[in-house]
Amino acid sequence: MNTVLDIRSIDFGYAKEHLLYRNFSLALERGEIKAIVGPSGAGKTTLFELILKQIKPFSGEIDVLKISEVFQDPYTSFHPAHTIISQISDVAALEGMEEYLEEMNLESMFLEKLPHELSGGQLQRASILRALLMKPDLLLLDEPTSALDNVLQLDVMKMLLQHLDTTGMLLITHDMDLARWCADEIIEIGER
Repeated sequence: MNTVLDIRSIDFGYAKEHLLYRNFSLALERGEIKAIVGPSGAGKTTLFELILKQIKPFSGEIDVLKISEVFQDPYTSFHPAHTIISQISDVAALEGMEEYLEEMNLESMFLEKLPHELSGGQLQRASILRALLMKPDLLLLDEPTSALDNVLQLDVMKMLLQHLDTTGMLLITHDMDLARWCADEIIEIGER
């Protein structure tokens, strides 16, 4: 067992009288994928902000190993004035790049392009490529396939699941079918 994320009894809310999380705990092991589902405003993205230590819980502890993340909107993940390859090589070694490109059905020439020269689907796959090349212990996935068509969604999720031997994954999704298909555990938050 190799714990990559351990959240212990956190409390957090944007107002003390309305907590999004009350005594919330979650542990994630390498090789596991857990899905966080819930309505808009329930605190799914807030949970990622807590894990990334962008905000602090009122109480409780969060221990986490090396993280990389894939956001829902790939256009906010890349600087518009720099090529994809320069933005990947700034944060990750390029070892295994060709294999990942093949897995994601991407040609290497797309790496020399600027973000606005790619489709939303290509840019999201570039975001996933960068996240995997960072060799994380924990991969945070915020609606990672929402910019992709149905066939590509399935291919990309299958490809991500092939990397569970090296990482644990926490997935935010509105797609309960996707969560049921891929997750070891589904954690529903907020009102149903």
